[in-house]
This record gives sequence, structure tokens and C-alpha cells, in this order.
Amino acid sequence: MSAFAAAVGALFADPNVGRDAVYIAEGGVPVLVRVVARRADAITDFGDARLWSETTRIDLRAAEVANPRPGDRFEIEGEAFLIQGEPVRDRERLVWTVDLRPA
Repeated sequence: MSAFAAAVGALFADPNVGRDAVYIAEGGVPVLVRVVARRADAITDFGDARLWSETTRIDLRAAEVANPRPGDRFEIEGEAFLIQGEPVRDRERLVWTVDLRPA
């Protein structure tokens, strides 16, 4: 295991950063995973206007979910979300970044 992979594992295991979630692939069975939630606001330029929107993104270890797809579901602290758009992996191929929308 590389030093970076060990650091990622420690980050997800930290109770102040990572949290438990349930991942359900479309047509699959529920799997308990660890995620790091990022609920940042997004500002999008549209012509001369700037649009503000709330976003929900999570980081997810590729070792826990090999191939998340749009339409797959997450349940985090009693809230249900669906993956929207294509998940993106980091350069080291260890972490997926996933955009979510309320289910």
C-alpha cells in the first residue's frame, strides 16, 4: 500500500471527516461504505448572470465501490440521494467524486 493510499484510508476512517453511508447500486443490494461529504455552494456564470445553487458531493473510496453509476443510490444520515452525472476518479484512482441529488 502506498503512503497516499494509507493517508486516504486514515482520512475516511476519521470520525470527524468520514461518515457511514449505504450504497445501493441500481438493482443491487445495500452495502455499508464510508464517505466524505462536501456540501459546497456552486456559482455558475450564465451570460451576465451568476446563479447560486447548493450542491451535494461526496468522495468515495474506489476500493469500496468499483464502478458507481448515475441512478445508483446513497443513504446518508437518513437522507436519500441519487448519483447524477458521471463520477470522476482522482489521479491515483483511489477516490471517486460523485455529484448527488435528493432522491
